[in-house]
Amino acid sequence: MKNSYKIALPALAVAFAACSFFLLRAQQTGKTADDDLPDAPDATAAVLTVPNGPTVVMDTSMGRITCQFFQKQAPQAVANFIGLAEGTRDWTDPGTNKLQHHKRFFDGTTFHRVIPEFMIQGGDPTGTGMGGPGYAFADEITPDLTFDRPGRLAMANSGPNTNGSQFFITEAPYPTLNMGYTIFGQCDDASVQVVKAIARVPRNSDDKPLTPVVLKKVTIVREGQPLP
Repeated sequence: MKNSYKIALPALAVAFAACSFFLLRAQQTGKTADDDLPDAPDATAAVLTVPNGPTVVMDTSMGRITCQFFQKQAPQAVANFIGLAEGTRDWTDPGTNKLQHHKRFFDGTTFHRVIPEFMIQGGDPTGTGMGGPGYAFADEITPDLTFDRPGRLAMANSGPNTNGSQFFITEAPYPTLNMGYTIFGQCDDASVQVVKAIARVPRNSDDKPLTPVVLKKVTIVREGQPLP
């Protein structure tokens, strides 16, 4: 039986509780802002989490989403996404079970799960949350890359090391997702606004949009090349 690639919806109270804890700790210890400055190794790690590598442009029926990959941190996830997007990686059609050669995977698919204040999910040709490319690959999770900001582009999964083609984009920080999903890109601020708009379309009880939100075309832009 196939497993659904659902992202666990975290409780907002967790985030608020975490904030309250750190505020209380600062008051009790009397620490100043300078006391919490990172040392040199942490600063170096932070530099390494800057987006690097190609950019992906997703033209949807509700606007454009632009994200730059974390190629150094998640090389396998990035290579997989690019290969599927450009049709250079073979995949198995989940509807016909036939192997596809030189066929672009994402163009014409939909965002099949959208949740306000959380994320939008796509990358399933069946539009059900059950489909994929017919293979799976390992997680690429690093503690230096977390869900600490909006616009994270990450692989959806149905458990450890079950990455395939489904992905999601967050619209807010969600630390409770940390260490559970491979983050392989960062979307810009304008794109987060598009994500928020998509997340707020009318949807059914499974969080599927009543009117399909289509991923019309996915374009990979190499470093140094202009956006389309």
